[in-house]
Amino acid sequence: MSDPGTATTSTRSADGPPLRRTIGRRVLLLFVVGDILGAGIYALTGKVAAEVGGMIWLPFVCAFVLATLTATAYAELVGRFPQAAGAALYANRAFRRPFLTFLVAFAVMMSGITSASAAARAFGGDYLAEFVSVPTLVAAWFFLLLITGVNLLGISESVRVNVVLTIVEATGLLVILAIGAWALLTGEGDPGRAFVLETDGSAWMAVLGATALAFYALLGFEDSVNLAEECHAPRRDFPRALFGGLAVAGLIYVGVAFTSSMLVETDVLAESTGPLLEVVKVAGLTFPPALFAVIALLAVSNTALINMLMASRLVYGMAQERIVPRVLGRVGGRQTPYVAIAFTVVIALTLVATGDLAGLADTTVLLLLLVFATVNVAVLVLRRRPDDGADARDEDPAAGDDAERPTFRAPTWAPVAGAVVSLVLASPLTGRDPAVYVRAGALLAIGVVLYLVNRWAVGRTDRTGREAAAPTSRA
Repeated sequence: MSDPGTATTSTRSADGPPLRRTIGRRVLLLFVVGDILGAGIYALTGKVAAEVGGMIWLPFVCAFVLATLTATAYAELVGRFPQAAGAALYANRAFRRPFLTFLVAFAVMMSGITSASAAARAFGGDYLAEFVSVPTLVAAWFFLLLITGVNLLGISESVRVNVVLTIVEATGLLVILAIGAWALLTGEGDPGRAFVLETDGSAWMAVLGATALAFYALLGFEDSVNLAEECHAPRRDFPRALFGGLAVAGLIYVGVAFTSSMLVETDVLAESTGPLLEVVKVAGLTFPPALFAVIALLAVSNTALINMLMASRLVYGMAQERIVPRVLGRVGGRQTPYVAIAFTVVIALTLVATGDLAGLADTTVLLLLLVFATVNVAVLVLRRRPDDGADARDEDPAAGDDAERPTFRAPTWAPVAGAVVSLVLASPLTGRDPAVYVRAGALLAIGVVLYLVNRWAVGRTDRTGREAAAPTSRA
């Protein structure tokens, strides 16, 4: 890891000072792993079991393969545009349609809110019940208000804090893996159950639906593109960190899923909102269930906090750029975007009252699958315009030798397959509850309304300004 004190500067912005290049390869890898690990595996293992029976690991393997396809597109695009804007930037460069760019950014923002809402439902479930019995909805609302309080205090998440939380999250999952290894060595549990596929209907439809749900546990890798401007060598390091992080998380998830199925009856897992706690309770290798519940609650809290911070700052940024009404960009006495924070938490509070854990997680997946499809198509479109801003030396004179290195190029079939798979997983073929489509459509409709209201307000202001500036004359 490089010394932050020797960091160079990153892309110079016309609107402010450049970001410092302080992130090395190891920290970036830990950040990717930390972004992926979290509420998904801690909360949804049982929901996946409800779809496919004992073969829980299979949807996670499928989700890993499909995530890797889209990751190839992100890795190539970061090489071309090492800037902290992500999918919205790629859509804007590829399609040059402001409304489409806005929809992509708004879908990413809403996916953060739905993800935090799913985490809130998970927080109010069986992990919290280890300490106190509270109605799930009440606990979820209290949790979101607590997260909002932290957000309003102006606490900013640094990469080092993320590394610490990554270690906490990973520790809990390593405990599950150790329990699984001990069970195999001592002959506990039923390994054969992990190879039993139980469904009420078509097997492939069940696996497809479970894969869409398991995909939630692998989301988060796309957030790491926002660190591109702060990496020492994004073109060299980002693809390695991205694929390495996905591989580490994928292996952990498969091991956790196999252990869960081997030690706990499928019906017990399916009914639990704290499925990994069930594993700890039946394990021959003793680990305090209360301590594991604390680890799980911290993992869930981290997921919610990061997503709500991201969502509120994205709303604030769009307001500052006059993409949504400027009122959403107001800043309070503690220099936090309190209106944007209030806007996002009101939506989150409404979501947790109208959806369950699986439904909210699936809504997150649906929104991001549409974004992933756009990104996969964008990389193919941008290949037809090789001179469209890909030269880092023009945009970033300080990039040095990294600008000279060849960038990662995805095999053409990968983004093509990624786009097709994303659209298939977003389709009703997965057996997704129609309520998920209604919820996602309503959330995007909020964005469309904000966009149209803002255009009307900006147009009216511009017209008033022109009329005021025009000289008057009398006949």
